[in-house]
Amino acid sequence: MKVFEDYFSELQGDMVSICLEYVNGKAEEIYIYCSYEPETYYFNVFYKVNGSIVHKHMLNEFSAGYVYDTSIERQKTLMKIGREDLEQIHDKFKEFNREMPTEMKLSYNVEKNSLNGKYSYDIQYSNSEDLMPSDIFGKWIKEVA
Repeated sequence: MKVFEDYFSELQGDMVSICLEYVNGKAEEIYIYCSYEPETYYFNVFYKVNGSIVHKHMLNEFSAGYVYDTSIERQKTLMKIGREDLEQIHDKFKEFNREMPTEMKLSYNVEKNSLNGKYSYDIQYSNSEDLMPSDIFGKWIKEVA
């Protein structure tokens, strides 16, 4: 019988898989940002490619010859599936009567096949008139870079 941790790991693994599929496995690291603050879901991703931290739409600027499909349709599909996974994670937290993190920062090392996660339960932006989830995502990119 599956327990909460099985579902949580499986859904995080699915997020990694879809992000890895987006780059056809051609990245050194994947950084997945998920946020849930009352009634707002946010999912986004950036990559480490050829030693550079890169937004998903700018992969070809750092690709060293490999051509990524960064079409708008492909980006929309990536974002849609990531958000759906996040919503399913939230459903599992509710089903198992657990507190949903407000923020999940997942780092996946492609070569080592290892996933690390940092989870926060503090409000990041919904108590601010000036901050949006994209601002917090952008701040994380700068920290990693």
